[in-house]
Amino acid sequence: MSVNNPTKFDRRNIIKSGFLLSLGTFLISKSQSIAGNSLNNSLNNNISDDNSQIAATSLIYPFTLPKLEYGFAALEPNIDKMTMEIHYTKHHQGYLNNLNKIIESNVSLQNLKIEEVLPKITNEKSDNGLKNNAGGHFNHTFFWNILTPKQSSKEPKGDFLTHIIRDFGSLDRLKVSFDEAAKTRFGSGWAWLVYDDNDRKLKVTSTPNQDNPLMNFSEVKGEPIMGIDVWEHAYYLKYQNKRADYITAFWNVLDWSKVENNYNKATLK
Repeated sequence: MSVNNPTKFDRRNIIKSGFLLSLGTFLISKSQSIAGNSLNNSLNNNISDDNSQIAATSLIYPFTLPKLEYGFAALEPNIDKMTMEIHYTKHHQGYLNNLNKIIESNVSLQNLKIEEVLPKITNEKSDNGLKNNAGGHFNHTFFWNILTPKQSSKEPKGDFLTHIIRDFGSLDRLKVSFDEAAKTRFGSGWAWLVYDDNDRKLKVTSTPNQDNPLMNFSEVKGEPIMGIDVWEHAYYLKYQNKRADYITAFWNVLDWSKVENNYNKATLK
């Protein structure tokens, strides 16, 4: 008889309808949440991709500090943590900041890689700012890249070693020649191993201040294969005036595989 009672029937339907309405609202909300998360993930992926593209274009203006593949303390005891931190965050950053300010007002250089900027620099006084800071950015970026705490490759091999033996007599003689160039560079500067494409020879040289062998006025021009910073800020906290000890320690953290890669790139050009 209760089935025929309209009051009970309506109440039951109302409760049932309310439940269905709540369930529907929950499902819609859940669906929107899933869709929103999917959209957010998609956006995040796109943002990540965009950041990768931005990182790739940092090779041109505005230039950025390269990401180190090791921590500031990783090269201990050969290069101390404080020197690495100051060298990277203060000295290199300083060259970088000045370089970006200079190129900001020089539109013709804004779409060039740093390697393309360097040959355009003259040795005229008017180019001193660009020379010092473009050189400072390139030289330090190059230097960080050939250092490693792993010592995964202790000696060169293959064609590179054959070329070293042909031009220097042995790997040890190359080291002696390189050490001498680094020790005798008066004041501040760099020592380099370069590949000269004109006569296809490996050569050791040194440059003052932040000059390098890619600059057209360099005494010995060529593609840098290996380099060492002999400015006092690169070693003085640990080695004081003992530059020779710093140069000896350099060989302990040199990544020969990176140096060999530089050689391969240079000889294929």
